[in-house]
Amino acid sequence: MASENSFSKIQIESMQTVTPFKATDPRQTRRVWVTDPVGSGIFWTCLNFILYYNKVVDEESGWIVAGWIKESLARALVDQPMLSGRLRRGEDGDGELEIVSNDSGARLIEAKIAMTLPEFLGLKESEDVEAELVFWKDIDEQNPQFAPLFYVQVTNFECGGYSIGISCSVLLADLLFMEDFLKKWINIHNDLLSKNDSPKTPIFYLPNLKKPSCSPTYPVSSNQSKNRGKTTIFKVSGCEDVNLENESCRKLMLACVEEAERKLGSKMATKFPVFLKESPNTMKIESCMKHRYELIQSELKLGNQESGVTCHDLGSIEVTFGQGNKPARVTNWIGSVSDGLVTATPSSVQGTSELSIIVSIPSQQIM
Repeated sequence: MASENSFSKIQIESMQTVTPFKATDPRQTRRVWVTDPVGSGIFWTCLNFILYYNKVVDEESGWIVAGWIKESLARALVDQPMLSGRLRRGEDGDGELEIVSNDSGARLIEAKIAMTLPEFLGLKESEDVEAELVFWKDIDEQNPQFAPLFYVQVTNFECGGYSIGISCSVLLADLLFMEDFLKKWINIHNDLLSKNDSPKTPIFYLPNLKKPSCSPTYPVSSNQSKNRGKTTIFKVSGCEDVNLENESCRKLMLACVEEAERKLGSKMATKFPVFLKESPNTMKIESCMKHRYELIQSELKLGNQESGVTCHDLGSIEVTFGQGNKPARVTNWIGSVSDGLVTATPSSVQGTSELSIIVSIPSQQIM
């Protein structure tokens, strides 16, 4: 069986920028309101998805898939332009943060590795090394306006199989949003391939474009293999006001934290950040102290108001990039969750009071 050390030899062949198929007009903005000091974690924490595919037909390869992704992702970003935007500070450089859909683009990375997909899937400690299959570079806290917030990495294995690694800043999306975006993106991707006049080889087919012996190297953040979050997702009804100053909302969030701790056999840190998506245009980030809620702990009951699933229960196993090829494995996690993390997002459907609460606890804290 291949050694885990072989993953340090992953070779990145290209890095491209993918911008929306048409200019975003008017531009969208999202205010990032940090009400308490929460450390640099907000610049590091991101969602990670990896989908692994076996080769099922001779003409299939990760290089071809990546070429079509260049086109399909550009079209998918038209409806979600924030994914190709940037985080920036106010005019004085020390002001409030906001994300603007300025069409700066997502990053598409193509890579190869000297290992077959079955060899990788057979590794006992694959979770510790698969972070190299999903690219992420931490946002520069001082100059965030230059850092992409969304990456896609297509890695080719020796057997012809490939993986698609997706990473996105938690400032932009939660797991449920990303699942929904993936499905819409896949539909656009497969519609492109189904057209009768589509060429067999995409325009952006790297083997036809790259120069021989030209393989650049790029730094990859090691944080994605550290503080990896184990995640539980709750759908909660009956919370009208998504605000930590609302007692009912506080109780529901803590109840979800306690249930996640019970399921995962672990404890959150005493102090942890909560990401509240108050509206499509406002993200509030607060530090929460668990002892703040000890007096009301005995009152907490979720009852029939919630349904909790782990991130592995989600529907991404059905995501197929062309040829009806379902993933051999799907992995998703939240990276750089050092103290634990809670995100809360109200339903986008008008007239409903459903709240999605996602609780992540670092793997190393699992007991």
